[in-house]
Amino acid sequence: MNFFDRNRETETLKQIQELSQQHAQFTVLTGRRRIGKTSLVFHAYKDIPFLYFFVSKKAESELCDSYQQEITSKLGIPMLGRATRFADIFDYVMQIAKQRPITLFIDEFQEFLRINSSVYSDMQKIWDINKNDSHINLIVGGSVQSLIYKIFEDKKEPLYNRQTSLIRLDRFTPSVIKEILATYNPNYCADDLLALYSFTGGVAKYVELLMEKGATMRQKMIESIIQPDSVFLSEGKNLLIEEFGKDYGVYFSILSAIATGHTQRSQIEDIVGKEVGGYLSMLEDSYGIIRKHKPMFATTNSNVRYQLNDNFLSFWFRFIYKYNYMLEIDAFDALREIVERDYETFSGNMLERYFKDKLIEEKQYTQIGNWWSRNGQDEIDLIATNELSKQTVFYEVKRKEEEIDIPLLIKRAETFLIATRQFKKYSISHIGLSMKDM
Repeated sequence: MNFFDRNRETETLKQIQELSQQHAQFTVLTGRRRIGKTSLVFHAYKDIPFLYFFVSKKAESELCDSYQQEITSKLGIPMLGRATRFADIFDYVMQIAKQRPITLFIDEFQEFLRINSSVYSDMQKIWDINKNDSHINLIVGGSVQSLIYKIFEDKKEPLYNRQTSLIRLDRFTPSVIKEILATYNPNYCADDLLALYSFTGGVAKYVELLMEKGATMRQKMIESIIQPDSVFLSEGKNLLIEEFGKDYGVYFSILSAIATGHTQRSQIEDIVGKEVGGYLSMLEDSYGIIRKHKPMFATTNSNVRYQLNDNFLSFWFRFIYKYNYMLEIDAFDALREIVERDYETFSGNMLERYFKDKLIEEKQYTQIGNWWSRNGQDEIDLIATNELSKQTVFYEVKRKEEEIDIPLLIKRAETFLIATRQFKKYSISHIGLSMKDM
C-alpha cells in the first residue's frame, strides 16, 4: 500500500534528525501494534542511511551478531571481535557518533525486558556518559504500551525521563480513511467507508491488508476477515496476551462483556462473576484499551459506562472471540452470516464514533461528548460546543436519514439543558447526521 498521511510525524522525525547533528537525541516512538511505527521511520528516513536493530525473541548473543552485521553493512566499520552483550554494541555506536552523525532505530525495544533487563541500566550509564559528545539520533519503538510506560515513565526504572522526545502514533483519521478507500475504490459507497472504519478503526496494517486483497466493499471485507487463512482471526489474542500475561482470561471476559453491550460495572461483574474494579482501572490507565464514558457535565461516576477505544478490538470481541467455537469447526459461512445479521446494530454504534472523530479532526469545537439521563430513557448521541463562539450543536446520528427525529432531539436537548444548567446565552442548534453525511 502507498504511504498515506503521517505528515506531522514525518516532519517531526526529520527535525529531530537535524537536531541530532548538534546534540544527542533520544526519541520514544510508541503506539499499538500494526499502527505503522516501523513504516513511519523508514519513510521519514528513506533518504538517510540509518542503523536498524530489531529486538526479536532470541538470545542476546544472537541479536548482537545481527547488529554487528548491520553496523558493518551500513557504516563499513567492523567491530573488533565478537560482541555478546548489547551494552558493548550500544557503547560502540555511541563512540562512533562522536566522530560522525548516526541514526539508530531500535524496534520492539520492550523485548529486552525478557531477554536481559539489565540492558536498560547499561544503556542509561552509556547514554549519560557519552550523550554530550555524541551526534546520535536514537529512536526506540515499542508496541506493548504497558511495558514502554514502565521503561520510560516509572521513576524506579533506569531510563526514566531519559528521552528527549515522545511520539505517540495514532490511527488514521476519517479523512485519511476516505482518501485510502477512494484510492483503491473510487466508486465506494458510504457503507463501504463505514465498514472500513468499523472493522479497522484506521489501524494502518489492517487497512493495508484489506486494500491489498481488493476488499474495498463491505461484503468483501467481511469475507476477507472471516476465512481460514485470515490473520484477523487470531489478531486480538496475539495483540493482548503479551500485555495481560497470566490474567488474560479475566481481561478477555471483561472486554467481551463491554463489546457485547454490557457497559456498566455491575453488568460486567454479573457476567465475569467477580469484582472487577482493579481490572477496569488497569484496562483504562495502564493499557489504554477502555475508557470511562459518562454523560457530559456529570459530576459523579454513578452513571458511568465503559467503552473499548479500539474499533478492531470491539469487532473482534463482539464477533470473533464470542463465536470462536464456530471457527473451531470451520463454520466460517455461519459466522459471516452472523456478522451480516448484526452489522446494522454494530455499525450504528460505530457511526457515532465516526462522526465524533470527524468533529475532532475538524477542530471547530472546544468540547465534544454525549449525554444520557440516569434512567437511560433520554439520550443524545453527540453534543459539540465552542465556548469561544458560544455555540452548541446537538446531534442525532442514524444510519438512515429518514429515521432522524429532530423534534425528539429538540425535546431531549431541552431536558439536558434543564438538568445540567449549561449553555446559557449560547446559540443552540440541532442537526441530524446519517450515512449520507459521511
